Amino acid sequence: MRIFSLAVAALAIASVPVHAAGVPDYVASAVADTARPDKDRERDADRKPAEIMALIGVKPGDRVVDIGPGSGYYLRILSRIVGANGKVIGFNPTWVDEKFPAAKDAVTGLAAAGYTNLEGSVQPMADIKFDQPVDAIFMSQVYHDQHWQKIDIAKMNKSIFAAQKPGGVYFIVAHTAVAADQKAIADLHRIDPAMVKAEVLAAGFALEAESDLLRNPADPKTISVFDKSIRGKTDQFVYKFRKPAK
Repeated sequence: MRIFSLAVAALAIASVPVHAAGVPDYVASAVADTARPDKDRERDADRKPAEIMALIGVKPGDRVVDIGPGSGYYLRILSRIVGANGKVIGFNPTWVDEKFPAAKDAVTGLAAAGYTNLEGSVQPMADIKFDQPVDAIFMSQVYHDQHWQKIDIAKMNKSIFAAQKPGGVYFIVAHTAVAADQKAIADLHRIDPAMVKAEVLAAGFALEAESDLLRNPADPKTISVFDKSIRGKTDQFVYKFRKPAK
């Protein structure tokens, strides 16, 4: 069932500028930060980070986890949003660290470059946990990877549930597949939204919102997300789940 508030519906408009209604000033400032590299800014039109961060509801003082942060596109923004009293954890699953050992260097490099509220973490994906409960866990375009890496998805989602504060947000962005099959996951790097929804709900989360913010009807959804004809402009689904407050 789609759950849309007026604010969420407004965020789904592709032409919304960084300073649009519904985007808090601290989010707009983080996205407009001049310290962000040009290569990140060039991706903003497609990734819509201001609207995504506003939809998550990240705010100053929060403890937030970015799973599979890559080169740090969202880490930089999250770090500025949560501020000196918050914490951002750049989390790489053990399998990522083994296959791409340089992945954790992006996190440590940013921490050394002045993002002092940022720390790295490498753990088995299905056993994710932290020293304190967190306010939000953000997973952009890597949920499908856990499937083809044969991670215990049910255990992973239950661990994410346990790692959060009551009322915590689990936010997922993923490339859309047209069917729930392993070929789409492993070969096309896509996943069926219905599959993701069912798996996360089974862990105890409630679906609070889903958005068309990153949808692209021109994407045939039958080719790899790395195909040059669609790379960076795939059809993506956005789910906001919440851990019950009690």
